[in-house]
Amino acid sequence: MMERRRMDAALLVLFLGHLAAALEVPLDLLEGLPQPPTITHQSPKDYIIDPRENIIIHCEAKGKPHPSFSWTRNGTHFDIDEDPNVTMKPHSGTLVVDISRAKAEQYECVYQCTARNKHGTAVSNNIVVRQSRSPLWSKEKIKPIVVQEGVSLVLPCRPPVGLPPPIIFWMDNYFQKLPQSSRVSQSLNGDLYFANVLREDSRNDYICYARFPYTQTIQQKQPITVKVLNMDAINDTMAAFYNDTDLFSEEPADERKPTFLVPSGPSSSKTVLRGQVLEMECIAEGLPTPEISWTKVSGVLPAKRTSFLHYQRTLRIVNVSESDAGDYRCTGRNQLGSVHHTIHVTVKAAPYWISGTPRNLVLAPGENGVLTCRASGTPKPSITWAMNGIPIENSPKDLSRKVEDDTIIFTDVQTGSSAVYQCNVSNDYGYLLSNAFVNVLSEPPRVLTPANKVYQVIKNHRALMDCASFGSPIPKIEWFKDSRSSTLDGDPYIHHDNGTLEIQVAQAVNSGKYTCVARNMLGIYENHIYLEVKEPTRILKQPEYKVVQRGRSAVFECKVKHDPSLIPTMTWLKDDGELPDDERLIVDSDSLTITDATENDAGVYTCIMNTTLDHDSASAELTVVEATPTPAVLSERPDAPTDLELTDQKKRSVQLTWTPGDEHNSPIQKFLIQYEDILHHRGHWHNLTEVLGTKTTAHLKLSPYVHYTFRVLALNAVGFSRPSFPSRMFKTEAAAPDENPTGIQGFGTEHDNLVISWKPLTSLQSNGPGLHYKVMWRQKTVDSEWTTVTVANTSKFVVSGTPTFVPYELKVQAVNDHGAGPEPVIAHGYSGEDLPVAAPENVQAVVRNSTVADVHWDPVPSKLIRGHLKGYKVYYWKERNLHKHNPHHSDQQVLTFSGNHTHGMLPGLHPFSLYSFNVRVYNGKGEGPASLTQQFETPEGVPGPPTSLIVTNPNLDSLTLEWNPPHVHNGRITGYTLKYQPALISQPGIDVGAGNTQTSHPIAQSPSLRPPRKALPVSPFVNVNSSVGESGALISWEYWGPENNIYVEYKNQNSEAEEEWQKKLVNGSQTYMLKELKGGISYRVRLVAKGHHDQPLHLSKELVVTVPAVASRQVDIATQGWFIGLMCAIALLILILLIICFIQRNKGGKYPVKEKEDAHTDPEFQPMKDDDCTFGEYSDNEDHKPLKGSRTPSNGTVKRDDSDDSLVDYGEGGDGQFNEDGSFIGQYSGKSASRDTAEGHESSEAPSPINAMNSLNSFV
Repeated sequence: MMERRRMDAALLVLFLGHLAAALEVPLDLLEGLPQPPTITHQSPKDYIIDPRENIIIHCEAKGKPHPSFSWTRNGTHFDIDEDPNVTMKPHSGTLVVDISRAKAEQYECVYQCTARNKHGTAVSNNIVVRQSRSPLWSKEKIKPIVVQEGVSLVLPCRPPVGLPPPIIFWMDNYFQKLPQSSRVSQSLNGDLYFANVLREDSRNDYICYARFPYTQTIQQKQPITVKVLNMDAINDTMAAFYNDTDLFSEEPADERKPTFLVPSGPSSSKTVLRGQVLEMECIAEGLPTPEISWTKVSGVLPAKRTSFLHYQRTLRIVNVSESDAGDYRCTGRNQLGSVHHTIHVTVKAAPYWISGTPRNLVLAPGENGVLTCRASGTPKPSITWAMNGIPIENSPKDLSRKVEDDTIIFTDVQTGSSAVYQCNVSNDYGYLLSNAFVNVLSEPPRVLTPANKVYQVIKNHRALMDCASFGSPIPKIEWFKDSRSSTLDGDPYIHHDNGTLEIQVAQAVNSGKYTCVARNMLGIYENHIYLEVKEPTRILKQPEYKVVQRGRSAVFECKVKHDPSLIPTMTWLKDDGELPDDERLIVDSDSLTITDATENDAGVYTCIMNTTLDHDSASAELTVVEATPTPAVLSERPDAPTDLELTDQKKRSVQLTWTPGDEHNSPIQKFLIQYEDILHHRGHWHNLTEVLGTKTTAHLKLSPYVHYTFRVLALNAVGFSRPSFPSRMFKTEAAAPDENPTGIQGFGTEHDNLVISWKPLTSLQSNGPGLHYKVMWRQKTVDSEWTTVTVANTSKFVVSGTPTFVPYELKVQAVNDHGAGPEPVIAHGYSGEDLPVAAPENVQAVVRNSTVADVHWDPVPSKLIRGHLKGYKVYYWKERNLHKHNPHHSDQQVLTFSGNHTHGMLPGLHPFSLYSFNVRVYNGKGEGPASLTQQFETPEGVPGPPTSLIVTNPNLDSLTLEWNPPHVHNGRITGYTLKYQPALISQPGIDVGAGNTQTSHPIAQSPSLRPPRKALPVSPFVNVNSSVGESGALISWEYWGPENNIYVEYKNQNSEAEEEWQKKLVNGSQTYMLKELKGGISYRVRLVAKGHHDQPLHLSKELVVTVPAVASRQVDIATQGWFIGLMCAIALLILILLIICFIQRNKGGKYPVKEKEDAHTDPEFQPMKDDDCTFGEYSDNEDHKPLKGSRTPSNGTVKRDDSDDSLVDYGEGGDGQFNEDGSFIGQYSGKSASRDTAEGHESSEAPSPINAMNSLNSFV
């Protein structure tokens, strides 16, 4: 079998993508492996060049070592170094010919490229290089053509011969294409045919154009003049045209039956090559214009490859095959008759590959292989072989090689037999040349797929995992999963020849680690990849059909469920296009809101949820209606649907149709389909599905073994209709269960049992009668067989006599009278637990400070725990104080450390004490034995306060103090510190001095006059500190107590009320920043741990935190009393001075001053008025500036008419008069108090003393 496989197939298949690709050594992946040359790129066989550009003849190849290149020209060696116009690209065989110094005609030759290295020689095709030609039209004088109306006409084109042939078209002087029709059309050779001419065909610009594609040039023929005359016109103009025109049709043109202009005769023949395009034309003349039709005499026309051009005159068949040979008939027909022409088509074929080009072989020494060169053609081609470019009959003899026509057979190849073989297939119409190498290698296997590659697929989709490999001999691929207990063969796995492993319907259980192993006789190589099966993306709540009034808002919801590991992207479309860029359209994470709807917003909206692996979409339509104030149309619930019918009945599906009821002026949004299971739940209706309100048919998926009746409800904007009458009953056949129970668990209630529980199937899920369960279990760690029992329709089964706490694999399969459900998924559980049998070892304590100690232990081995490890418990108690020798046993305390801990902390210890402790492990059953009891001592701590302090023997200059030792020593007492200071109460003759401190021992040990104080409970707070910064006071601490609510409390130091403490909850932290404290105030701060209401509070020591006062950087003098008094005195002084000044100025006499005019015509200058002898007002820019602090109207303008009188109203303007001493002639009259109150604040004229005073007052 192995020999046959090696003989019939190539030995190396590389995986690229998911399909087999080229058979060769992957040089880019495996460095250092030898390979004969392979031509990778070459110019086409028939290579037409542009003579205006440099000639580039391509030849690229690869191999190891990199090949060298040489060329032949017209069959002889082409010495490139001898031609200065030719260069070869580095690391390539491509030739570049510089035609700037030579003519392109010199290089029109046949070229062939050779690539060689020490392992072989590859050759290219024969490349025939020819330059493109676009010759000019020959000079000719074309005489005008005069023709009788109704006759046929041919306008010849006869373009110059170019390379490649030009493209022909007819245009006029304005470069507009001439119109063509069934009467006028262009032939394949470019001539323009008229089946019959009309008077409108007369024109003098029939111009034939030829476009040469390579040079992109267009040549044009001289214009042709055609004049179409009737018989009378011909007689009148015959003499004028007799000497210089061609005259056709001496007889009048009558109606006639068709005749063919092209081709001639009743039949013709045509030869076409396989794969090319076959074009046949029949052009007929006649009057009326003939119609052309085509048939194949010996068969039918290939519809997919056939087309008709030039108004049915040309039949075109693409990609010709041998089946297209035969006779084709064209028919020209008009009312007077018809004409036929038969074209016999012969199909020849240049050589073509039957099974592809010969494939490269990579063989190991001693292996066998086959090179096949299978081709065909018409006539049958001949096949010749060459090795390294030399005919094989002239090559060195090789006993391992045998040539048989189109096959070379290799047997027992040896190292050094590598070579490149050329297969040449040729006949009269062409040739094929192909290179294929035989590479003899000995290589251990290698996997080319990247290691640890992760494949992600959606559940229920196909999964493809690659294992591209290389090796010689070709490696064998095996796949394993997780534990590698067995190879992955059979359902659901499919192995491909290229090593790919396929799972057609991937499930969550298929996720995991996969191992691909490649092996041959030289070694083994394995690679790990990972498969992740993701949950599909599904739209749970789809957008619904909406009808909104213009100007209202519409909301489309689109709630999606997706795999949490995939990042979703929500996209909304409108009418399958992007949403308009309009701020009225608001896109949220799961909705689209359209505000202020207009008629342009109507359409179909689609939400698309994309992930990197899949997507889901849903659509809904929005209808925008006119909002009219007309009386509202009364809407009601729709009528119930009628005429329920069941069609297309299958085992698990049925089609339900119905007739909608009256909508009652509100469109039906959806239909709700419900069902009743008469067999299992008679009288209970269940929702089955919903369909859009535009549908009246639903395809319903059903479950087996159910007696269905259906009913339909319609929903509009008002509500649901009444249910329809039930449909007739539809019974589905019973079947084996489709699913198994879920929620499988395994646990023990005793140390020697295993309880297997599950969620039983519902009656609808049972699919048939006789539901029961097949319960299977086996120990996970032991290679044991499955134990199976069958139980009734229950939810658990108890396995007795099991070992204690052993892992089990569990399966529960549903079975009914019609068969078993699918293969169940394996679940895991444990048999019952028992008490642990071992205690922690290596138990020791490390004392951290006087109140805290760390306890360490080695974990108990899991097999001795005999259950699920819950944690460890530390039992500890105080034996005695170290300064007392009598034992003092305190109550035992317990600290529990959940989980697999190996150390713990004991807080709240008493300083200078001896403690004992032990450690126990516990599981779900209880505690294990205690470890060996260990002891540790806590160091000395701060002692408590003396229990009493008594003053005795007070004298004028001395007194005696007596105290008792503290109740809590926390160590050995070495002395006492005495602090004292004078009392704060002042009395005559007593000086209050600084306090003093003195360290001393008690003067006397007298009995305490007060009852001894109880020892304060040990605080669980340690290292309580504070620091004050710009942001506030930072409080830090460490807490070693039980899990309680922790608060930071603070209050003003001068406050004694308990209820004034401010609380801040700080659970889970060891620092807190108090930002609410005010500068310049001292606060008392403490930490409080509060448990349940029946537990005592734990308080830390109090801190005194003083927040420094922030110095004011700027003093507002306007609020200072001295400044206000000073300003009042200055104002009063100015007022007195002004009054005195005006009294002195007015000694010359009093002049009444009239009130100012209501309006001034000139703000700059006003003359004295004749009627009342008053002066005009003078305005000056400086005078109009308000004093600093004076007020102006809120609108920014100065109201001159309403302002107080000022000095400028009486001087320095118009005809104002002054005394000899310069004093103003006139009398200043103040305004009434009411006017001062009402209008004084609006004045802005500074010279007025009253205004000046007001301005000053405003400033003050």
